[in-house]
Amino acid sequence: MFELTVGSLLNIVAMLAAVAVIAALLIWIERRVLGFLSERLGPNRVGPFGILQSVADVVKLITKEDWVPPFSDKLVFVVAPLIVPIAMLLSFGVLPIAPGVGVMDLNIGLLWVFAMAGLGAYSAMLGGLASNNKFALLGGLRAAGQMISYEVFMGVSILGVVILGDSFNLREIVEAQRDGWFVFPQFVGFVVFVIAGLAETKRWPFDLAEGESEIISGFNTEYSGMKFGLFFVGEYIGMLLLSALIPVLFFGGWYAPFGLELPNPVVSGLFWMFIKTSFWVFFFILVRAALVRPRYDQLMNYGWLVMLPLSLLNLLITGAVVLAQGN
Repeated sequence: MFELTVGSLLNIVAMLAAVAVIAALLIWIERRVLGFLSERLGPNRVGPFGILQSVADVVKLITKEDWVPPFSDKLVFVVAPLIVPIAMLLSFGVLPIAPGVGVMDLNIGLLWVFAMAGLGAYSAMLGGLASNNKFALLGGLRAAGQMISYEVFMGVSILGVVILGDSFNLREIVEAQRDGWFVFPQFVGFVVFVIAGLAETKRWPFDLAEGESEIISGFNTEYSGMKFGLFFVGEYIGMLLLSALIPVLFFGGWYAPFGLELPNPVVSGLFWMFIKTSFWVFFFILVRAALVRPRYDQLMNYGWLVMLPLSLLNLLITGAVVLAQGN
């Protein structure tokens, strides 16, 4: 069997293809699961069990009129939808999937992920601003406040993981969990990270930037065709990235629980990363089915008055414990 090396052409092509295919499948999976949970069929006409519905949606979006509002800032309006899928795909470049499987190993891999997440926030902000529509502007302002605020709590929540792993390199963080997952000593940080991740990706119940009952469709109100589709796909790539980051940071990455590794380390790593990532994908789908959307002021108050103190307290305690053990 050939040997996989991080950064090889095979790894790069396989990563891009896997993310693109899985993101398309996630759209179908979520609609089917939500249909089952609400006792309806969901997509079921195009292909077996409706599995080709995403293909039909892409064909429909490509063939729709590519309309740019005459009152918009045309250049920014066109560029804005491209930012979020590109930023999310670049984040996958530093994600370790298994031993020898990955696009690149950066000593600042975790910082790279947060840099790309911050860049992705510009997509919604610029889209809402360039649309020159009051509902889109409100959605863009909501997205800016929500994503920038929760990025702070998200960043502070994983500093305890950085202290325990003694590195910003995601592969080294995974290897530091060989003898024990970080979710146990960092449970508070884990909870804050998951909640902040939902807000950062604008997933339900924190999709207030697209509050249909209040501001039509928020920042993408004026978008149609593949420009709207890019926003849509970017959200699902972001959900997939978050679902993969949680195992990497808190659940041992590719390491199997209870010593259940398969004989081949690469196959074992790919299998367990797939299982762990799939669990969190379905968790986020169930959250969408079960929870209601809060008011925007409740979201912001919860972040600054609850999440920030919790994440800072977790960081303080972690630093104190590690310092005491070092002495």
